[in-house]
Amino acid sequence: MSQKITEVLNREKIGILLGGSSSEREISLKSGEAVYNALKEEGLNVIKIDVVEKKAIEQFKESGITLAFIAMHGGFGEDGRLQCILEKLKIPYTGSGVKASQLAMDKVASRKIFVKKGINVPKYRLIVKNEKVELNGFKFPLVVKPSSQGSSMGLTIVDKKDKLPDAVKSAFQFGDRVIVESYIEGREITVGIFNEEPLPIIEIIPKRRFFDFKAKYESGQTNYIVPADIKYDDFKTAQKIGLFSHRVLGCRDFSRVDMILSKEGRLFVLEVNTIPGLTKTSLLPKAANAVGIDFSNLCKEMLKQATLRRI
Repeated sequence: MSQKITEVLNREKIGILLGGSSSEREISLKSGEAVYNALKEEGLNVIKIDVVEKKAIEQFKESGITLAFIAMHGGFGEDGRLQCILEKLKIPYTGSGVKASQLAMDKVASRKIFVKKGINVPKYRLIVKNEKVELNGFKFPLVVKPSSQGSSMGLTIVDKKDKLPDAVKSAFQFGDRVIVESYIEGREITVGIFNEEPLPIIEIIPKRRFFDFKAKYESGQTNYIVPADIKYDDFKTAQKIGLFSHRVLGCRDFSRVDMILSKEGRLFVLEVNTIPGLTKTSLLPKAANAVGIDFSNLCKEMLKQATLRRI
C-alpha cells in the first residue's frame, strides 16, 4: 500500500457497518466484528455501527465517519439502498456501487444479463406470490429459493411434486418472488474476485445434501478444498467466467461468484455475492489467503479501493 494511501487511511474515521435487520443479521455481526478487530489491530480509527435502516442517515451523520466498510449481508445492506445513502452523504464505501448491488441481489435481473452475455445459468422460472405455479417442461428434482436472498435462506431441494407447495411457501417467507430451477448435479465451486482478478477456486463439499445455512455456518459440516482439485481447463474457465460475471453486472473491487460444475463438465453460474462473508474462515478470505493475502491486508486493501474513489 502506497505511503499516500496509508497516510489517508490513518486520518479517516472508519465506520464498520454491520448488523441490520435482514435474515442474515447474525452472520453480518460476525463479519463486522472480524473486520473491526483486524483493522483495530492495524492501528486504524474504526468504530462499529449496528445499522438501523430508518435511522441510517442520522447514525452516519452523528458518528462523523468519513469512510464506510460495509459488512452487511442481504436486505438493506446488499441491495443498493445503503450504498445510495452513503453516496448522498458523500461517504466512500467498500465494494460495488448502487446499480451493481441491485442487480446482483436480484437473481432474476442478474440471470437475464448472464443469459444475454452467454453465461450458463440453470433453467428457471419466476413465481410471483398468489400466482399459479406452472412448471411444464421441468423435471424433478427442483431447487426452490427466494429471488433476493443470501446464505441459502429459504432454499429447498424438492424431489417430488407433492413437496413443492411447502417449499414454495417457505421461500415466500423471504419475499414476494420465488425462483424454481432445475437441480444440477455436480460439484459446488466458488470463485472469489479481488482487485478485479480471480482468486484460486474453492470446492465446497458439504456433508449435507447441499450447501445450506447449517452447512455454511456450523463447524464441521463442510469441507473446503483450496485450490479446488479440478481439471486445469475447468479451473481456468471457471476463473474466466467468474470474472466475466462480476464485470457484466458492473461489480467492482471484490465479489464471490458461486457456480456448479456439472457431471457433464458444464459450468453454471448461480449468483454473484457483492458482500460475501468476511470472517477469517469465510470463503473469500480463504481464497485470498491461498495467494498470500492475510485477512488484515485483505480488509485494508478493500478500504484502499474505497479511498481511491475520493482521492
